[in-house]
Amino acid sequence: MKATHTPLVAVIFAGALFSLAHSPLYAQNSTAEEVSMTEEIYLAGGCFWGVQEYFSRVPGVLSSTAGYAQSLVPNPSYEQVCSGRTGAAEAVRVIYDPARIRLDALIRQFFKIIDPYSLNRQGNDIGTQYRTGVYYTDAARDKELRRIFAAERAKGDRPLAVELGRLENFYPAEEYHQDYLKKHPGGYCHISFDSLKDLENDDLKTRLSPMEYHVTQENGTEPPFTGKYWQTDEPGLYVDIVNGEPLFLSTKKFISSCGWPSFTEPVSSEATREKADFSHGMNRVEVRSSKSDSHLGHVFDDGPDGLPRYCINSAALRFVPLNSLEREGYGEYLKYFH
Repeated sequence: MKATHTPLVAVIFAGALFSLAHSPLYAQNSTAEEVSMTEEIYLAGGCFWGVQEYFSRVPGVLSSTAGYAQSLVPNPSYEQVCSGRTGAAEAVRVIYDPARIRLDALIRQFFKIIDPYSLNRQGNDIGTQYRTGVYYTDAARDKELRRIFAAERAKGDRPLAVELGRLENFYPAEEYHQDYLKKHPGGYCHISFDSLKDLENDDLKTRLSPMEYHVTQENGTEPPFTGKYWQTDEPGLYVDIVNGEPLFLSTKKFISSCGWPSFTEPVSSEATREKADFSHGMNRVEVRSSKSDSHLGHVFDDGPDGLPRYCINSAALRFVPLNSLEREGYGEYLKYFH
């Protein structure tokens, strides 16, 4: 985001924020099933382009939406928010699976990408819309979040300039702001993504089974005919066990005699990457996931009807059934099954 140099103004008092007229918490519909299976948190960390991209890469985060939180004006536009007169903060709605990542881990990562002592400024962006904050919708989270904040305060000798409170409202930003850095990889971003590796290193050995870790992180191979997906044919999507990125569609899967799940192609050319592999005295082509850089398996030229055979370890995959795609944030892939 191009830096917006609006005059530095005092932080808006919490009382003013909590006196907002009753308005929807967010202008998106969530199914009862989605709400019951997932949790949400709203994070304001300066320009929402970088914050959304960062958390979209966090394992266990199912979806993210850039928007405007705690606004005094219903459904504000970006121009209105930039004026500094709406009281809104650029924020990101994060929907996550608590079975895969805990709230405290998310908030620890959040503190790694912000300057928690800077008031109304992050990076080159100045104004109350760039203030930092954590907003919740479940009152039961208040005590947990306050404990996390207390631990962060103990790390320094200054008070935190990070708001903490109940979400009053959230309005999704204009479509061109959504996943901006995926659409414009060279776009402005004020944060570093280096700390994502910290999360992976701390989390993977406890989150993955020994075989999953061996395959994905140590270039291992599960014994043939032992993986849970080698002969399954249920419709759905196979995603990266490490970060949930879509990798293969069941419509491209076939049962081969090799003893490992086999596919004729990945879900997209960007999903995987290939590299020469001369290990074990062989000349093969290794397949790795593009985003998590996990070892997946190998690709051969002996698939059906002259197509490739992507020979993939079950331990590198997680299967999302067709009836769970929408709930788990993979609704865009439903079109491949009609």
